[in-house]
Amino acid sequence: MSDKIVIAPQGFKGNISAIVAARAIERGVKRALPDAETVLAPVADGGDGTVDALVSGSGGRMFRKIVTGPLGKPLEASWGAMGDGQTAVIEMAQASGLALVPPRRRDPRITSTRGTGEIISEALDRGFNRIIVGLGGSATNDAGAGMAAALGAIFLDAQGVPLPDGGASLARLEHIDVSGLDHRLAESTVIGATDVTNPLCGPTGASAIYGPQKGATPEIVAELDDALGNFARVVERDLGLEVSELPGAGAAGGLGAGLMAFAGGELRSGIDMVCEALGIDTHLEGATLVITGEGGADRSTVFNKAPVGVARRAAGFGVPTILLAGSLGHGHEELYQHAISGIMCISDRPMTFEQSLRRTEELLEGAAERALRLMMTGSGLGLVG
Repeated sequence: MSDKIVIAPQGFKGNISAIVAARAIERGVKRALPDAETVLAPVADGGDGTVDALVSGSGGRMFRKIVTGPLGKPLEASWGAMGDGQTAVIEMAQASGLALVPPRRRDPRITSTRGTGEIISEALDRGFNRIIVGLGGSATNDAGAGMAAALGAIFLDAQGVPLPDGGASLARLEHIDVSGLDHRLAESTVIGATDVTNPLCGPTGASAIYGPQKGATPEIVAELDDALGNFARVVERDLGLEVSELPGAGAAGGLGAGLMAFAGGELRSGIDMVCEALGIDTHLEGATLVITGEGGADRSTVFNKAPVGVARRAAGFGVPTILLAGSLGHGHEELYQHAISGIMCISDRPMTFEQSLRRTEELLEGAAERALRLMMTGSGLGLVG
């Protein structure tokens, strides 16, 4: 009887995709255990790589669309559809992401999620009635107002004048007109995939926690937090929905709140949703080992990022999980308390970050082989039989 090894890494951000990482790990596994049965199950947690993982893992297809970027300029964004023919998968970062804005131009007072709404509209046009929106990597702090505007909502000031895009203008919001909101949203299931539970406002809200990385000074953080507070008050009054304290409302600059308020959306753990969509539990049945991976392992990985999400599911089947990481940061030891059995840094010698980026596939392959050979020594991992 041969070993069954499930290979479920996420992408190494800015470098290689999850499927490329999985194939590299598989090559290393086969060098150590040529007869092993390997199952490739690349994953994502709602951020970068979510579309790729769900589309490639389900035999779906990709689309491209010209949309309004976070600074109002047109750009080409990709999105996908799963193989079930019903589910569209969107990464908001493709249309409204931080990587799309040069560092010197980052200003969450003016960036908008309008392009994300334009992709949702196209998915509806193509007949998809289940839409998954990955809430990671945003450049925005507009509570999804731009997204909702692209779908027909109108945000008005005290004089009845439509507000310009951007989070700062929400301080002047007086009324939300949803009479023209796309009716198809009410007939669809919209899911926000996220690994954060931040509320919309306050010291742990969207502005305070994520605003600085988007270019916000302490003064701008305070301005934006007040604007989101006003948005929440108007939403509660006009739409009858309290969004400010809902867990995950602060995801992607408040897009979590926007999806709930305007699209009837629900927020779910990104990694759990991806694992369920890909049927990873069926792969774990009868498995001997799981190998996962990510670019940098540290304390933040604990908060239901992909490796921990995979490991927790594997633990339910009594299957150990090892993590191959590009780097090990502060607090990575905490992962041992969250179903990770072993952690290995993939570097095989001192090198610069740029060198490691060029060699990631090779390093993953080597680390997978080393990990398997270490486990085989004295463990009976051969792995079974």
